[in-house]
Amino acid sequence: MRRIISLILGLGLGANGGWMLGAPAHWYQAIPGVADTGPANLHFIRDIGAAYLVSAACLAWLAVRPSRAWPAALASGMFLLLHALVHIWDTASGRETPHGLLRDVPAVVLPAILTLWLAWPPHHLKRES
Repeated sequence: MRRIISLILGLGLGANGGWMLGAPAHWYQAIPGVADTGPANLHFIRDIGAAYLVSAACLAWLAVRPSRAWPAALASGMFLLLHALVHIWDTASGRETPHGLLRDVPAVVLPAILTLWLAWPPHHLKRES
């Protein structure tokens, strides 16, 4: 089941990253709440898209070879966690609304938690099935 979740999550993150790289202006306008954060910086959107693609690749690798891929997937999970913490901090400091944070939970906070859970080392080191 972990492999399936890893693959599905990787596909979702990869689609988002590819969209950010390939059509950053469209991504910026299409994702709810993003345009409310200020003017679009297409270079920055592409940079984050690249990080999402790396995370997606690590999760796909984790689905195939968990005993080898868990360190890369764990690093990806840390990126996603720090990204989620930025969203939480922006809400705590008043730069974002609680409603905005709730909107971001499924796409920002949940992937971070799931990735860290999937990549956590002990279960991968027991066996490769």
